[in-house]
Amino acid sequence: MKTKLLTLLLGTSVILGACGGGEEPKEEAKGEASGDAETIVQQSCIGCHGENLEGKNGPDLREVGAKYEKEEIKEILINGRGGMPGVLQDADAEVVATWLAEKK
Repeated sequence: MKTKLLTLLLGTSVILGACGGGEEPKEEAKGEASGDAETIVQQSCIGCHGENLEGKNGPDLREVGAKYEKEEIKEILINGRGGMPGVLQDADAEVVATWLAEKK
């Protein structure tokens, strides 16, 4: 009986120990962008849209400002659309949306 109780207690301790202790990811301040638009795009967008925004797996963005208004671009960056997940938060999305909206 004592062996079973000790085994149960030890097993529970190991499982609970494995569940905790990790650091919470740091959130950026909501009011501050993590960099300028080109830096954010290099970090978050070129994998799908290409180094020159010419399109790869994602669409060509070189003239995206002619198709969408800034607020529409920002909404897509935050919430995603189609096969694209939402990839940016408020401040970064604002900076990148402003930059992309100028591409006409």
